[in-house]
Amino acid sequence: MKRGKNYKAAAAAIEKSRQYESGEALGLVCANAKAKFDETVELHVRLGVDSRHADQQVRGAVVLPNGTGKTVRTLVFAKGDKATAAAEAGADYVGAEDMVQKIQAENWFEFDVVIATPDMMGVIGRLGKVLGPKGLMPSPKAGTVTMDVAKAVSEAKAGKIEYRLDKTNIIHCPIGKVSFGQEKLQENFDALIGAIIKARPAAAKGQYIKSCAVASTMGPGVKISTAKLGS
Repeated sequence: MKRGKNYKAAAAAIEKSRQYESGEALGLVCANAKAKFDETVELHVRLGVDSRHADQQVRGAVVLPNGTGKTVRTLVFAKGDKATAAAEAGADYVGAEDMVQKIQAENWFEFDVVIATPDMMGVIGRLGKVLGPKGLMPSPKAGTVTMDVAKAVSEAKAGKIEYRLDKTNIIHCPIGKVSFGQEKLQENFDALIGAIIKARPAAAKGQYIKSCAVASTMGPGVKISTAKLGS
């Protein structure tokens, strides 16, 4: 893969074989982000579990103290008082069967988070094949299937993110923008890592956090030492 001069310069500033403390790693990511836009900083954590087993799944949600820096568009499936409460909380779109039809007929996906009351899951089930692969299917574990839709909307807008294992047992999550600076990114990093550690399955044996790295959108990854991460 051909790399640009900015990427090469950033890579030259990082020791590939070294594992940095989280603060130093985040500082390096910020210092070497040279793109003309405000790059997103992502955390990548490889866990010592097997996602093929139901009792070793790691999934949940956490509100980042400083948000993600992204404007989150919410779609809420609710009726009656709950629909009103969602709209008052600032939901971008609220509906029921009409929203299902819009997504199916228009291939409409102008939203980032889907929230639903439990009674609407039968309706949303028809969208499983399109919402599932995009990671948009509401889930009780992520707090997006709830009777308190107003709270769920507020949390999503405040920077609540969902984390889950992919097929290679890695969690990929945004923890903010380069413009946040090292201190705010560190606070978000600590919140997410803390949630992942707390979600350790009882069936997980041996080292839990196998490896950890942070990277900006256009920059190289910086490895983080797992020694102090409760691995």
